[in-house]
Formats: sequence, structure tokens, C-alpha cells
Amino acid sequence: MLFGETIRISLASIRSNLFRALLTMLGIVIGVGAVITMVALGTGAQRQIDDQMAAMGGNILSIQSSAWFSRGVARNQQTLTTDDALALSTGMQHVTAVVPEINSRFQVKYGNRNLNVSVIGTTPNYPDVHRFNFAHGGMFTAADDAARKRVVVLGAELPGMLDADPAALIGRSIQVRSIKFEIIGVLEAKGGSGWRNPDDDIWIPLSTAQFRVTGDEFVQTISAQVADTSSTEMAMLEIERILRREHGVLPGKDNDFAIMDRRQFAQSRQEATEVFSYLLAGIAGVSLVVGGIGIMNIMLVTVTERTREIGVRKALGATRGNILLQFLVESTILCLLGGLIGLALGATVSALLAHYAGWQTVVTANSAFTAFGFSAAVGMVFGIWPAKRAASLDPIEALRHE
Repeated sequence: MLFGETIRISLASIRSNLFRALLTMLGIVIGVGAVITMVALGTGAQRQIDDQMAAMGGNILSIQSSAWFSRGVARNQQTLTTDDALALSTGMQHVTAVVPEINSRFQVKYGNRNLNVSVIGTTPNYPDVHRFNFAHGGMFTAADDAARKRVVVLGAELPGMLDADPAALIGRSIQVRSIKFEIIGVLEAKGGSGWRNPDDDIWIPLSTAQFRVTGDEFVQTISAQVADTSSTEMAMLEIERILRREHGVLPGKDNDFAIMDRRQFAQSRQEATEVFSYLLAGIAGVSLVVGGIGIMNIMLVTVTERTREIGVRKALGATRGNILLQFLVESTILCLLGGLIGLALGATVSALLAHYAGWQTVVTANSAFTAFGFSAAVGMVFGIWPAKRAASLDPIEALRHE
């Protein structure tokens, strides 16, 4: 029997019991759709992490005061100062820029709006190091920092939170901890990094924060930008050497500061997201196996219903191979049709999640081909037993079947 004729007969058989065929394919449809959706969510999460790291600068080391433990509770020990930042910014081979930061939450008032936001005291090179762009206005200068001027830069979401037009805010006054500041810039949207959202922060000069707002001589964080021609490991060793010297840490003693590479956090998040997406895809893949079992059951019923037809075809000269091929092709077609519908379902659900839930989803060709190929394999594997049963029927007994 020609292969094309086998496909034609299989399609005719499916059309004759269309509703039952749709119910049979349901497990495959749900399985493929679930796999596509889960993988799309995992891939989207990984790509979002990559985009965030690229936007925030992946070659930045974060230096913080180390923690000490008292009665089993970790407590921060303030050890970093502006002098440390100055020492790191002079004469280093593997670091191109140093940005000290003070971060505190204060009440911010504009008109009848009252917000509690993060206020960051820092230096003028903060936007360049952390890759921020300005939508309106600009950054305060080194002269503003030295003069302890009361000027402020707003994150991208602050104008909306203050119910004000971003461009119209430039030159206006805003109160930070009841101190009047002049708005000189509004940043472009950056997007959250998972643990914080810089778009709802505000920035003031470091000296202004220390002497007018917080009254704290210590800095909480120092960001160090690694040179493009240097490795992160070399930069960390250089920073450690300088800070141990500045803090007078004796040989053999532990550091009173911690150096962290933000790429390690991103890598850990990516690995966790990848494992989680594979786990979800594996759970969704179980429904493909369940769908395959359903197809095998229906195909066994079909063999029983068409026993007389099989006997007639064998009496007319059809071989065991022809019968085996026909039922195997029919099972595979059911799974392939279910796989196509499942692909459409998965892509649609992914698009809906991205549109309404705001999740980043990415449907890749690799995941589509894998899910579709797996559905075809399910059809062939679970169609073998019914096909062999049909092919092994005795033609005389089959013709006697009522």
C-alpha cells in the first residue's frame, strides 16, 4: 500500500470520529501547551536578568561593611567612609571609577503629595557608572557636592507618584525630610533588578546627605567599576589590599568589609530560574505521557471496532506491515495534530501572560520543535501496541467478528 494512501485512510478514519479524536488529543494539547508556556516563562525570566545586568553594568563590584554576630543575630558594622572611596579612586590599575553611596528612606513632600522613598547620597559619576540616562535636566556637579547644595535628581517613576509632569518639575522645589531641595533632573526608566527598583529612588549630593540630611559620616556602599582590560578577580584583590591598609587590618585578621560581584547574584538567579523552569516543564511533560496513554487506549478500542475491516483488507491482500503502518500513522497523526494545537495554545497563553500579567515570556523555536517532536514520539511509542495487535489479527477470525 502506498504511504500516501495510508495517510488518506488514517485521516478519513479520524474525520469519521472527529469528536472522539479531539477528546483523544486533549492530553497532548494540554501537555504541549503547558511545556511551551513553562519554557517561555523560564526563558523570559533568564533574558530579563541578562537585560537588567546589561543595563545596570555587569562589571561593577559592590563593597559593603561586613556583618558581625551578636547572640546569633547579624548586625551591620559601619566601617566604610568617603576616605576609603578616595583611596580607591587614586592609583588603582584595575578600577576605573568609584562611587560611594548613602541610602536611607525619608519622607518626601511635593505639594499635597507625601511619599516615603529611598534617598541616595552619592557623587556626580553615579549615572555614568550605573548606566543611567536623563529624560530631563541633568546630574549635580562636583561643585554642587563640595558646596553641599540642596539639589535632587528624581527616578523615572517619581513624577507619576507625585502626579506631576516630568519636564515641568525641573526647577521646582521638593522637601526631603522637611528640607527644601531644587529638582534639577529626572532619569529615564531603568527597571527593577529583582531586589530593588531604582526608578522610585531620588539622588542628592553625598556631602549634602552627610551634613544636611543624615548626619552620618559613614557610607553604606562603595561601587567600583572594573576596567575593561582587567579581570574581576584582580580588581577584588586590589580593592582588598587597599582597604585592609586603610582600615589597619593586621595580617591573619578577617576583613571588616565585604566585596561582592553582582554577576554572582545574577548567575545564581539564572541557575535557580533554569532549574525551576525545567522542573515545571518536566511536570507539564507528564501530561504528554498521560495523553499518550489515552491515545493508546482509544486506538485499542478502534482496533476492536474495525476488526471486520481489518479482516476484509487482509483477505484482499493487505500485509501485516500495511496494517501495522496504517494504525501507527493514525496514532502519530493524532499526536501531531494535538501538538500543533498545543503549540498555538502555548504561544497564546504566553502572549496573554506577557500582556496582562506583565511577565516577560519568550517562545523559542528550540522549545517549539522539542515539544512538537516529543508529541510525535509519543504517538509512535504509544501507537505501537495497538498497531501490532491489529496486524496480528487472524483474517478468518476477523471476518467472523460482529
